[in-house]
Amino acid sequence: MMKEENAATTTSRLLRAHDIHLKKRYGQNFLIDDNILDKIVAAAQIDSADAVIEIGPGIGALTARLADAAYGVTAVEIDESLIPALTERFADRPNVTIHCGDILKTNLAALTAPYGDRPLKIVANLPYYITTPVVMALLEGDITWSSITVMVQKEVAERMQAGPGSKAYGALSLAVQYYTTANLQFTVSPNCFVPRPAVSSAVIRLDVGPRRMTDVGMERMMFGIIRAAFNRRRKTMVNAVCKSGATDITVAELTAALAAVGYPANVRGEMLTSADYEAVTRFISEKRGYDGRSS
Repeated sequence: MMKEENAATTTSRLLRAHDIHLKKRYGQNFLIDDNILDKIVAAAQIDSADAVIEIGPGIGALTARLADAAYGVTAVEIDESLIPALTERFADRPNVTIHCGDILKTNLAALTAPYGDRPLKIVANLPYYITTPVVMALLEGDITWSSITVMVQKEVAERMQAGPGSKAYGALSLAVQYYTTANLQFTVSPNCFVPRPAVSSAVIRLDVGPRRMTDVGMERMMFGIIRAAFNRRRKTMVNAVCKSGATDITVAELTAALAAVGYPANVRGEMLTSADYEAVTRFISEKRGYDGRSS
C-alpha cells in the first residue's frame, strides 16, 4: 500500500477541499505530527486481531494508521461536516467504517456487534471538555474493552494516576484505578496540533481488568459514596457522605465501615484508596444483607 503524504499536508488539503471550518464547541485540535501518530498506535498495542473504536477521528490522520494495524476500525465522529472528507479518504479501505454521532449517545453494543468476539480497543484524541464523561461512560458501560488509549490534557492524565492525599486525586482517579491499570505513555507538545491548544497533552493507556464487584447495585453504591465524598472533599468523609442527601448511608454505618478498614471517623475521603472504598462498600452491604438495590 502506498504511504500517504504526511499528516500536516493531508489535513490541510482535505480541510481546503471540503471547505471545513473548525468548531470551538467540539474542541477540535487535529494532530498533525506523524511521529506522535505512530507512537499512539504503538502505545495502544494494536494488532491484526483487534477491532478498534476510534472516538473523534477528525480528518482521519490517526484512523489511517489504526486501519493499517487493526482488523477493523469504526470511527465515531460527531461533526457532520467532517463526514464527507472521512468518507472520501477511506473509500478504498474496507476495514474502516465511519459513523456520525455523539459517542455518549451511541449504541456501542450495536456498533461493536459486527466484530463478534474480537478484542475491542478504544483509541481517541479526546477534546478536553468531554474527557471525563466519555471515560466514565466507557468504564461504567456494558462493553468489555480490552484497553482504552486516549490522548487527553496532561493534567487529566495525571489525575487518572494520582494517589490518595494528593490534590489531583478524585473520583476520576478512583474510577480509573478501580476498573483499569493506568499506564502513562508519553506527553505531546501543543506544536503537534492544528490549531495549537493552550496546554500540553498526554497519551495514557488504560488496561481494563475484570470487575472486582460482580453486583452492579453494589458497584453503584460504591461510586455513590465516592462522588459524595469528593463533592465535599474538605469535609470528613462521614459528614460529606451522610449529610449529602445523595445516599441513605447512616453515620453509624459509615463510621463502623471505616473502623473495619482501619480509619478513624474523622478521615477525609481523599485518604482512601480504591480498595478501601470497595471494602467500605462491602462492609455496609453485608451488614445490610444487601438485596441488590442501589443506595
